[in-house]
Amino acid sequence: MAHKGPDYATPVRRILIAVLALVLLVLFLFWRIDSPRAEQMRVAMIDRIVPRFEWALVPVTRVSQMIGGFQSYARLYEQNQELRRELQRMSAWKEAAVQLEQENSKLLALNNVRIDPSLTGLTGMVLMDSGTAFRQSVLLNVGAQDGVVEGWATMDGLGLAGRIAGVGRSTSRVVLLTDPSSRIPVTVQPSGERALLTGDNTPLPLLEFIENLDNVRPGDRVVTSGDGGVFPSGLLVGQVAQGSDGRMRLLMAADYGRLEFLRVLRSHPAEAVADVDAIIRGDRAPIGPEMPAPDPEPASADAAP
Repeated sequence: MAHKGPDYATPVRRILIAVLALVLLVLFLFWRIDSPRAEQMRVAMIDRIVPRFEWALVPVTRVSQMIGGFQSYARLYEQNQELRRELQRMSAWKEAAVQLEQENSKLLALNNVRIDPSLTGLTGMVLMDSGTAFRQSVLLNVGAQDGVVEGWATMDGLGLAGRIAGVGRSTSRVVLLTDPSSRIPVTVQPSGERALLTGDNTPLPLLEFIENLDNVRPGDRVVTSGDGGVFPSGLLVGQVAQGSDGRMRLLMAADYGRLEFLRVLRSHPAEAVADVDAIIRGDRAPIGPEMPAPDPEPASADAAP
């Protein structure tokens, strides 16, 4: 078994700790002495010792700077997140403001559209678009309780959009002019040529049965003719455009991409003719004062009493 030598480390450690404690106590007492000479000694000691310990203060300074920079970064990160949340809220408000501005523009356009003063109307909001490959129609939030009648014309702020094809109690369905079942008589201005606007499920419906194509040019104004009592006359429909197939088509005045409100025009049916034969025969009362009846012929003198 190996012999263990004397332990000198423990006594030396104790002596060093005692000396260090004594030095600290003396330094503390020296620092507490209130004397001009002691103050000069303290200042001289600080001037000699503190500059020599700058290298020891560098890590402390760097750590302090890092802590300050991290705190500043944390504050900047919080501010950035708050600004992002504020930007999201502002974006939502901006979108709402844009939608309200668009609705306001459409309502102003509906109020400013020029139509026959004898035609009155009511405005409805488009609830949904049921456009398919075989049908082009929209649903309005006005119906029979609002006095809507099937067959009435509907317009947006710019031009004719379609006609009422089905009426419910509080809703109604509008068949658009681009629907394949839509057929309306129109007039091309300024030539006055009559045509039939036929929907073909494309944004540019066809202008058919034009009597003289030479009088019709792209850009001509197209309005309803009023023939057949389908629509009131003079409603703006669009402009003539020539399709890629060379056929005459119509550039719609109504903005089908943003149908949000539609104005339903109240149209009154034309006076029904009860007796067509009377018109053909010309059976009517004479115009002007009634002619006097002719005098009776005098009796003959040769007549027997």
